[in-house]
Amino acid sequence: MGEEEVKSFLIVFSIIAFCLALTIILLFSIFQKRKNKLLREQQDSENRFKEEIIETQIEIKEDTLRNISWELHDNIGQLLTLSKIQMQNAKDDPAAIDEAIETVGKSLNELRSLSKLINPDTLINLTLVEALQMETERFTRLRYLEATMNCSVNYFAIDSKIELIIFRMLQEFFTNTIKHSKATKLNVEVNYEDHTLKINAEDNGVGFDASKIHSFKGIGLSNIYNRAKLIGAKVVINSQEGKGTRFSLIYKI
Repeated sequence: MGEEEVKSFLIVFSIIAFCLALTIILLFSIFQKRKNKLLREQQDSENRFKEEIIETQIEIKEDTLRNISWELHDNIGQLLTLSKIQMQNAKDDPAAIDEAIETVGKSLNELRSLSKLINPDTLINLTLVEALQMETERFTRLRYLEATMNCSVNYFAIDSKIELIIFRMLQEFFTNTIKHSKATKLNVEVNYEDHTLKINAEDNGVGFDASKIHSFKGIGLSNIYNRAKLIGAKVVINSQEGKGTRFSLIYKI
């Protein structure tokens, strides 16, 4: 091989080696950018989740205080007023004392139930099913509507933070049912099978045009969809005017 051929070979080899090195550098740079992008997206997702947890906890506390106010005024306050009237009537009718004692007993029971809501550890220590059961029982007790709940299992394992968000989503649906639907009945069904949680809640209210759900303001239904997306759950809200509203959630654990 002549000297000129050796030089040509070295030049070609150098060019090829340079191109390979440049290609490797470019591929590595692209890989690093994509990796960094994924890490940023993951971090952003974690930050959004943490913010959502904090916001959810604040909203639940606000709802709890609102519920306490309602119960003190609409329920316990009325019972105590009734017992006062019964005690006043007892001056002329001693038998009314027994009625007053019974009414005071009901008031004490309601105060015990209310104390569970005041306790900051209540929701933390309750399972999702127990929290939903407490909510539906409260609706019936306060005569907002007739609420029932059925659950296929007594216990299933799920992250407590996810439970909190799911509970808040249902709580928003319940609030809209009570405030806007004019419903007299609410039924909640919780099923768990093959690591899949399914929750259906349905009222018999006036319903609405579901195609306009994202245009509604101040009723929290759009927030339900946003929260479902955050935890990777599928939520569908179906409604027809005059035929009630149905909330369906599917979450794979």
